[in-house]
Amino acid sequence: MMKTPVCALVALVVWTAGWLAAPKLAAAVAGLFEDPRLAGAADFFVADTAKIFLLLFLMVYVLAWLRAGLSVERVRGILLRFGRLPGYVLGSVFGAVTPFCSCSSIPLFLGFTSAGIPLGITMAFLITSPLINEVAVVVLWSLLGWKLTLVYIAAGLTAGIAGGMVIDAFGAQRWLQPAVLEAIAAAEGTAAAAAVHRLSARDRHLFAQSEVRAIVGRIWKWVIAGVALGALLHGFVPQDWFERVMTGAWWNVPVAVVAGMPLYTNVTGIVPVMEGLLSKGLALGTTLAFAMSTVGASFPEFVMLRQVMTLRLTALFFAWLVVCFTLIGWTLNFFETFF
Repeated sequence: MMKTPVCALVALVVWTAGWLAAPKLAAAVAGLFEDPRLAGAADFFVADTAKIFLLLFLMVYVLAWLRAGLSVERVRGILLRFGRLPGYVLGSVFGAVTPFCSCSSIPLFLGFTSAGIPLGITMAFLITSPLINEVAVVVLWSLLGWKLTLVYIAAGLTAGIAGGMVIDAFGAQRWLQPAVLEAIAAAEGTAAAAAVHRLSARDRHLFAQSEVRAIVGRIWKWVIAGVALGALLHGFVPQDWFERVMTGAWWNVPVAVVAGMPLYTNVTGIVPVMEGLLSKGLALGTTLAFAMSTVGASFPEFVMLRQVMTLRLTALFFAWLVVCFTLIGWTLNFFETFF
């Protein structure tokens, strides 16, 4: 059996070879089709699928290796030592560096809430976590450029921080389900903090390997579906269709937000869809509002949250996401010429 450093070197060589070969493979597949629309869609699908999965494997492994040994209890303890405003920021930032979809974020949300952390801070985490992750940032940067990537990150963090403030302003913690309120009361005044586990390089490798399997195994189908939709938009939708149909009217942004909610997917999977929409003339703000709604406000998430939230709190959370994503969309459409 090869030692961990040797395995890592071999994996890096294979990864680099795959990255260099992806454009040639996409061009070869596209060359099999005489119809230019099919050729364009095939080139988009093969190139983006290869690029996204290669980035996905690399980023999940590296970040999981670095994150190995970090205990959730320690994170809770750190958050409890800060005030509300820094707590909103930290909760949102922590959400941004955790590679979860909207449903996968809920167990951590429950853990933070039960530990007695203010609901607004945990909401900042819950809102931001599905919207941003390191893999999506790298993929965004690769496909759409640094300007749009920074805009997307800023919009996601703003949604989380402002959402936490709104939730606390309403005093919404009282609208949690009774069982959750009992758990909070039991944990009140405590700040559980566990020591960081010291792991060997092999232990970190095994942890990172398991994270790659778990995360890629969970989202691969959404990535392929997202790339396929982006390819169809790229190859078959007329260049100016979205520009003619979905720009100019103020109501286009809220319609895009509401339309995105049933389309549950992972943020990594929605990036190629964004690429396809933008290439066809859809306004930046409308595209971003649709994407954020798709990954951050899914119906499965609301069904799961009803186990811990009363209907009133669920409605407030839902309404905030609609309002927030709509405002972000309108703002970016107004300032789109700067991007």
